Amino acid sequence: MNLALLLCLLMLIGGVWLMRRAVREARSEQVVERLAEGQALPDRKKMGVIQRELLRTGLHLPSWLAVLLLVAWLLVAFLAMVLGGWLALLIMLLGPLVLLRLLMMWQYSRRLQRMIGQMPQFLDHVVRSLKSGRTLGDGMLLSMDSCQEPLHGAMTRTRKAVERGMPLADAMEDFAELYEREEFHILAMGIAVNQRYGGNASELLNNLIGMIRDRDRAARQLRALTGETRISAVVLGGLPLAMGGYIFLSNPQMLLNMWEQSGGRIVLMAAFALQVIGTWLLWRMMRSI
Repeated sequence: MNLALLLCLLMLIGGVWLMRRAVREARSEQVVERLAEGQALPDRKKMGVIQRELLRTGLHLPSWLAVLLLVAWLLVAFLAMVLGGWLALLIMLLGPLVLLRLLMMWQYSRRLQRMIGQMPQFLDHVVRSLKSGRTLGDGMLLSMDSCQEPLHGAMTRTRKAVERGMPLADAMEDFAELYEREEFHILAMGIAVNQRYGGNASELLNNLIGMIRDRDRAARQLRALTGETRISAVVLGGLPLAMGGYIFLSNPQMLLNMWEQSGGRIVLMAAFALQVIGTWLLWRMMRSI
């Protein structure tokens, strides 16, 4: 019991320290943003992993809220350890991380699909701007301002970089590297070639519009033809987890007794490892179709 109280005290002290540090970092970030008004877009290599994932998913989480959620998560994990033992602690530590990663992957995929669906309209607006006499840079900036969400929010960072003096080709290349989509890389490469060597930008954009629409049509047909296979993979991946959760809720003492024994602990850890490997293999198979 003394060890549990000591761990609780250490978590509270760590949470208070993290919250104070988050407040200081938030103030420092505001000062840096004001000082960096005239600077170009930061390099993708200098961007942190968490910051990059938040930009890709379009989520905006203040530092103080992230620290508050972290402290609440640690407290809930400590209560789980006190009430349910080390197995409950392991579930509370790994479960939220896995769910958060899956949520961010789903949000990124959903947001990216919507952005790809809005690209033909965005590029068509650029083509009309070019035909009206505007330059490629002016047409891109005008289209970035008038496009809809989520493409507008994703392009805001690129538009600000161009307004601060960054070349349009470099800004679009950074945008393509951030979202890692072939259509964005083709657009960035076409803009770079056009600005360096010249050429008919309207024809390039029209060809890109046709390619995006053809790929979207083919992807929809493929999803319709492979729907049964994908549903089967989801059922096979989720069935062991559902059965394990049902057994833990209906008879938790069974799993707890297994965890207390050395042989049972090895069996549970092996089952968890096999479940992770099987889910990863099913996910890779689903991505391949």
